[in-house]
Amino acid sequence: MVFVKGPGLYSDIGKRARGKDYQGDQKFTLTTYTANGVVSILHFCFLYFIFCNFSMGAITSSGTKKGDLFIADVNTQLKNKNITTDVKVDTNSNVYTTITVDEPAPGVKAIFSFVAPDQKSGKVELQYLHEYAGISTSLGLTAKPIVNFSGVAGNGKAAFGTDISFDTATGNFTKYNAGVSFTTADLVASLALNDKGETVTASYFHTVSPLTNTAVGAELTHSFSTNENTLTIGTQHLLDPLTSVKARVNNYGKASALIQHEWRPKSLITISGEVDTRAIEKSAKVGLAVALKP
Repeated sequence: MVFVKGPGLYSDIGKRARGKDYQGDQKFTLTTYTANGVVSILHFCFLYFIFCNFSMGAITSSGTKKGDLFIADVNTQLKNKNITTDVKVDTNSNVYTTITVDEPAPGVKAIFSFVAPDQKSGKVELQYLHEYAGISTSLGLTAKPIVNFSGVAGNGKAAFGTDISFDTATGNFTKYNAGVSFTTADLVASLALNDKGETVTASYFHTVSPLTNTAVGAELTHSFSTNENTLTIGTQHLLDPLTSVKARVNNYGKASALIQHEWRPKSLITISGEVDTRAIEKSAKVGLAVALKP
């Protein structure tokens, strides 16, 4: 799709302030590309399977170990002009298929997705990006579907929008959220009302030094039903052009930190840790994520 500088979609509101890359489990991913640009995903991490006493039952592209549970999947992407097809098969024999058509009309993206063997999982979505608006609407492919609509109005600096879901089977709204955001070259601030008006979330992300990608961020969530507040503050910094560190802590004493190294383009090794400072001896977690691309 041709890039349109505008407010984006509703899911973009407050996106930069959300923490990512933190990993509490062990995850390995390998991606390879064919000569004509079509993406194929091969099996990976044979030694890791042996180390964890897992038998090699299938070819996989990624694997995640969550305690005693091991989850693996194969994900293949095929491209033909403006049509992209993603197919993923997991260890539960579920087949996830997503077909994306870029620019069937100016500014429009069409997405069709379904999960086999779930016959009720089919969904079609249309997205439209404009210089002053971003609209997304989806419809479940069932007799009585769930209809979702989200819209954002504004520009690259200021935007406001809403996200609504309606269940035609029950005649009830299952979701209605609203949010506003303000963006500059080095600052992003947003305010969102979620969970049918039950919670409000304010987020803030400020780039202190673009040269070292040093930034600070904070997110405050208030629940009206429980009258509880959750405050999370975090920071990030580049140690060198290929190595970054991040850290965050909330008001309940849960602290996380990670170090990420890009040892070759798009190939990342991430080591992260999480601990509850009120019960350090019981809560410490260490995660490892390896993403390999040629």
